Amino acid sequence: MPQAPKLRQAEASRATKETSISVAVNLDGTGEYNVSTGIGFLDHMLEQLSRHSLIDIDVQAKGDLHIDFHHTTEDTGIVLGEAVRDALGDFKGLTRYGSAVIPMDETCSRVSLDVSQRPYLIWNVNFTKPKLGDMDTELFKEWFQAFAQSAGITLHVENMYGENNHHIVESCFKALARALRQAIEIDPRKADEVPSTKGVLGSG
Repeated sequence: MPQAPKLRQAEASRATKETSISVAVNLDGTGEYNVSTGIGFLDHMLEQLSRHSLIDIDVQAKGDLHIDFHHTTEDTGIVLGEAVRDALGDFKGLTRYGSAVIPMDETCSRVSLDVSQRPYLIWNVNFTKPKLGDMDTELFKEWFQAFAQSAGITLHVENMYGENNHHIVESCFKALARALRQAIEIDPRKADEVPSTKGVLGSG
């Protein structure tokens, strides 16, 4: 009798004097989301990430927004990355690599990633305004850095061209979603093997 597939689900949390965050993910979901960070634009981006990756994401975050959005943005990336990393389990069968080019009106962005357990971020994204609504545009790099580090992903993010800062950010999150969806798919031809000639993922 064939074995039932492993449930690729996980929960993670973080509580500090600055933030309190809980996250639950299902990598084999349908893109259902329940997101509340207190930062409207970040909620919108995480909803896009869920919808286009097909990862079910529940994020509940409370932070020191009376100071600024930095701690909540960064810590949300940390905890979501931890949950994704834990849900990946032993990494057996992963496609491992993913890439996506996403247009959005006048904008086009590209994400390439490797679920490598060698976290690294290349961020070639520039903005023409310091804020989107109430959110500092520099915080988007902080989120991607925190997520890549905690998830153990080598992540290259590039906005190739674009004018509207909202479109630039959204196309980056959507490209991450589609690349991640591709990378975490199980390859049926190698479902019982870690996708590395070393037999393990990580440094060295």
